[in-house]
Formats: sequence, C-alpha cells, structure tokens
Amino acid sequence: MGKNLTRKILEAHLAKPSGMRPGEEIFLKVDQTLTHDINAVMTYLAFEAVGLERTQVECSVSYLDHNLLYLDHKTPDDHIYLQSVAKRYGVHVSRPGNGICHAVHMARFGKPGKLSMGGDSHTPHGGAIGMLCIGVGGMDVATAMTGVPMRLKMPEVIKVNLTGRLKPGCNAKEVVLEMLRRTGIKGGLGKVFEYVGPGAAALEVGERATITNMGAEMGATTSIFPADWQVRRFLKAQDREEDYIELLPDEDAEYDGEVEINLSGLEPLCACPHQPDNVKPLREVEKKKVQQVFIGSCTNTSYSDVAKAALVLKGRHVHEDVSCTCAVSSKQIYRQLMKDGYVEMLLDAGVRLLEIACGPCCAIGQSPASEGVAVRTSNRNFKGRAGNPTAEIYLVSPESAAATAIMGTFASAEDILGDEVAKLADIHDPEHFPVDDSMIIKPLEGDEAKRVDIVRGPNIQPLPVPEPPAQNLRVPVSLKTVDNITTDDITPASAEFSSMRSNIPLMSKYCYHRYDPEFAERARAMGQSIIIGGENYGQGSSREHAAINPMYLGVRAVIAKSIARIHKGNLVNHGIIPMIFENPDDYDNIEKGDELEVHDLLDQMQTKAVEIRNVTKNVTFKVRLELSHSELEVISCGGQLRYLKKQLEKKAAQEGNHE
Repeated sequence: MGKNLTRKILEAHLAKPSGMRPGEEIFLKVDQTLTHDINAVMTYLAFEAVGLERTQVECSVSYLDHNLLYLDHKTPDDHIYLQSVAKRYGVHVSRPGNGICHAVHMARFGKPGKLSMGGDSHTPHGGAIGMLCIGVGGMDVATAMTGVPMRLKMPEVIKVNLTGRLKPGCNAKEVVLEMLRRTGIKGGLGKVFEYVGPGAAALEVGERATITNMGAEMGATTSIFPADWQVRRFLKAQDREEDYIELLPDEDAEYDGEVEINLSGLEPLCACPHQPDNVKPLREVEKKKVQQVFIGSCTNTSYSDVAKAALVLKGRHVHEDVSCTCAVSSKQIYRQLMKDGYVEMLLDAGVRLLEIACGPCCAIGQSPASEGVAVRTSNRNFKGRAGNPTAEIYLVSPESAAATAIMGTFASAEDILGDEVAKLADIHDPEHFPVDDSMIIKPLEGDEAKRVDIVRGPNIQPLPVPEPPAQNLRVPVSLKTVDNITTDDITPASAEFSSMRSNIPLMSKYCYHRYDPEFAERARAMGQSIIIGGENYGQGSSREHAAINPMYLGVRAVIAKSIARIHKGNLVNHGIIPMIFENPDDYDNIEKGDELEVHDLLDQMQTKAVEIRNVTKNVTFKVRLELSHSELEVISCGGQLRYLKKQLEKKAAQEGNHE
C-alpha cells in the first residue's frame, strides 16, 4: 500500500529508525523554528543557557507580532531583547508591523516538505503549503534550535476527503467548524488531519490556512494539505516558485481513519460560547444584539477573506450600535488590499482599521463590553479569551462577520447581498503579491554576531529551573479545577498580563487570577502542592507560562482525567509530573486542601503507575503516567533544560573521544 503525505514527510525527517506505529515515540530532525514575542523570551533565555553559538536549524525566525500595545516599559524591553538575542544567535526577526507570525512565515519562509516547530499552537497554519508544522512550547523550540531531535508520538493520520465546492457566502471557516462540530475539541488528539480530494484541490492556499490553523482547536498534532498547483501558484505570487516541490499522497495511500465532507452541502456556521466546537448553523443562532465585530487574526484574514468582507460592506454602513474593527494579517496583504480598493471600502463602511498584529484575538485591545456579545473571525471563544469573562464570543467567517456588523445581529452574506452573493465567488488571491522583506532583520554572521551585546531590561528575569522530584512526596492540593481548563485560565491573556511573561516572579502572582484569585498566594504559602484537573486540562494556547508559573509556585504534579498535548509537554519540560486518574471517579473524592502522599515516587514512575494516598480521606487511588521513556528521563532530571545540557555534554564528550 502507498504512503500518505504525513508519513512521507515524517520518514524523511527521522533521526532514528522507527516502525512509525501510532503512539510510538519517534525522533525528528527539525528544519525551521518560529517564536512570537509574548512567549519567546523564555525560549531564548533557555537557548542562551545551553551555551551554543548559533541556532542549529536551517531557519529560525522571531516574530514581534502579538503585543504591540506598549502600556509601559515591559513590552518594548522584551522586543529590544529579542532583536539583540536574535542577532547574536543567527535568528531572523520580523519587526512589529510586518505581520502575524503564521501568515508571514508561510508567505516568506515556508517550503513544502519541511518540518517546522513553532512556539504557538496555531503553527499548523503552514500545513496549507504542504509543510508539516507542529505547535509546541517554548522549551521545545529551544531544544530544536540546538539540533537535538524533536520527540513526538507518532500520530494517527486521518484522511479528510473533501468533495464539491464552497457556495458563495461560505468560507473555509465553515469547513473547520464542521470538523469541530463532528470531532469536538478533543477529537484530534494524537492525530494529523490530511485534507485531500477534489474539494481540497479547489481551495486556495489562504483558504487552506484557515483550516490547518484551526485544527489546533480539535487538539490535533497538526493538519496538512498536499503541495499541488495551488501551492505552486501561491509561491510564484511570492516570487519563490523555486521553493516549490510537488508533494502528494500516493494514490493508494493508507490512512488510520477517514472523514468525508461535501463542501457543496455546507452553509454558514457559527461557534457559540464558550468552546469552538459548540457549532450551530448561523441561521439557528439566537438573534442577539451584537456590540462588537472583529475581522482579524491569523486564522481568517487572507487577502480573499478581507476582500470578501469588504464587498459585503461595500455601499453599506456598520450598524450604529456595533464597533467593527479589522486587523489584517500582514503588511503584504494590507498593501494589496489598499491597491485594489478594499481598504477604502472598509473605511467608507465605518470599519476601524487596527494594527497589523494579533491584537484582540489574544485580548490585546478591543475587549468586549460587560456581558457583551462579540462576533469574531478568530479561532478561540473560551470564556475570558477576549479579556472579559462576562462577554459571549461567537466565531464566524469574515463574510458573516461583515453581514453581522451591518445588521447589528447575526447575519450571513446572503442575507445582505441576496442573489448578488454570487459575486463573492469572483474573489481570488492575486497572481502576484507585493514582496518587500525590508522589515525582516537578517541574522549577523561570524565574529560580528559574537560581538553583539544582548540587551536585558529590568523586566527580563532569569528562567526558573525546577529541582528533580524527590523519592517521597507529601503535599496538599492547592487547586481543584473543572473540565476544559484553558491555558488562558492558568495564565491570563491581555496587554497587561502578556507584558509580564518575561518576569516569572511577577507573572506568577497572577496564576489562575481569573479562575481563582487566591491561588497564587495559597500555593506559595503551601510551599509544594498538587493541582487536580478534569478532562482536557490545559487546552488552547501553547503558552508554557501555564506550566512555568505553577512550577515556580511549588506545584509538583497535576493529576487530571486528561491533559492537552502541548500543555502536557510543557509540564514535562518544566518538571511538573502529569498524572492521569486510572479511575476518573477518583476525581470526585478529592477536595482542595486534601493532603496527598506518595512513597517511592521515583521507583513507581518507572513503572508508569503510581499509587497515591489521600491522607485526609484515608483512601488510596492510582494514577498512570502517559509518558515515554525519554519524557520520564526529563522529569527525573528536573526538566528539559537540565536534561538538554546533559545530552549536549554527552554528545560533546563522544565527539571528543571520536577525534
């Protein structure tokens, strides 16, 4: 039987021989890394601590794109540090205003067949051009930059066969919302979604990127499309046709599962509060009064997305009760939209143009009103995600967002345009984009790089490194959470909080701030503790601060019914033991403040089964460690940084002996 596209790319990047059975740990050579400003400082602090002179991958890029709202000195301090450390270690820098990391990386650096790791959960965006792009925590990016192979559990590869064509007024957002409706927010765990079929071939790269980007909301390892004529057309438009190679699954490719979606049968959809899989047909959503519409984020502001929204708004005006904003994903796309008249259409309609940045998607500006209803084209609608826990966030396509802005309540493009909705089908990505890389700073070379002074403002504090676990543990429960706790719950977003992420002593004071304001002080007073979680603990953003802050506050383990993939990796990297209830009912028998005791922890860990005694309730229960041998080694060392240093020292010693 033939090979699917995912398997072909993984095989080409294997650092060690493997049977590549689903669930088996594999080790991969990484080609590219990317970081963004509000998570990146921890990554580069870790890379500095390793002691290498230069990034060891083909291409590393640092994007300054998330927090461009300088409330005080903290964020500009971060940006200056990130620019100087990039020059020192061979990393490109995309300056503020150049665009959102995923859009820029795909356009200017991405190449079919390459393996990329990014310190952001929406890194799979690049799967639109036939790359295998995986979102991870910052410590994993630092590890990849050292040249050490990336560890990954071999995913199942699910064929998503697309047939038919999207109707005018329907967007690629409908495809991924339909996937979320079918699979749920955990349906992609341990899986790669590989989109194929005649429907996939008809989708342009910008449309594909919306789908691969939001695969993260299903918990998928990544998502990918073939590198076909659409990808060639896109790279040619970027003056990079030489980077194109055709990459297709074999005609008789084997898959671990299959999903069928007829694009012709889709209608405008909407993800209702407070999860992206709470999907309904837009026509069935209660016609609430909407106060805010945001057209933006990496997910849904390709050239065609914004142009179609502009056509819906053309000759009309935003409802007087609605604040409608638009943040285009890159300077390149913005310039083309200006040239073609679409920016003028938006302005004439009363849309406010924001900075070319992530902004409102991660609660940096444009927070909704108290108990307000906000409609967005972004990727997440968790409670509090937009900066206001009392607000309701709905996710729709740009066409539907524009129609909603006009009507003041939920509406589709067809509701506004009628039969003229067919004109939207005439919008396509341009044959050539304006190419201008003047806002990308190239890395310095040789002695010039070594002479760079790395600038550290007062907000940039050392990266905390955990101690190895002790053989015996007796600690209280500092927190018991519910299902689907997000990394936003653990480490809140917003311009204010994002600017603190380089300063763990400061940021840790706000750990679980919106969920349990007393947690940080309670955990600090306990000294060491354990957190109890429900299903899908740590879903959402890749921000490793959701592991670093609890670690800094003394959390030694998280016991949950299940843990999201990226967050579990971050817990391991920062020395917190992720444990899964053997019997989920045991969750109900533990309360905050209960004292838990583990004897012979290090020995039990090696069996991947640990018995824990609840001293307060005088009962015992069992947990399992869904960890590989190498992950157990990392935990036993006291986190990835200690482990990485040992690996590099061992490698250097072996090379010295060989010489």
